[in-house]
Amino acid sequence: MDAHIYKIIEIVGTSNQSSDDAIQNALEKASKSIHNLRWFEVVETRGNIEDGQVAIWQVTLKVGFTMNA
Repeated sequence: MDAHIYKIIEIVGTSNQSSDDAIQNALEKASKSIHNLRWFEVVETRGNIEDGQVAIWQVTLKVGFTMNA
């Protein structure tokens, strides 16, 4: 059985729609330049407020991907 070795990075996704959309935006963008993405963990959620409403969601993710041999 092969052992898996993972590299972990942090990325921040943004959206003016929702925190879930911010996560999806971050993962879609990361997957274009990082291969073998395997998992993510939400470590922080924050946002900008305009006129008493959430204007921009910002979600910080830890993303794990497998290393090439």
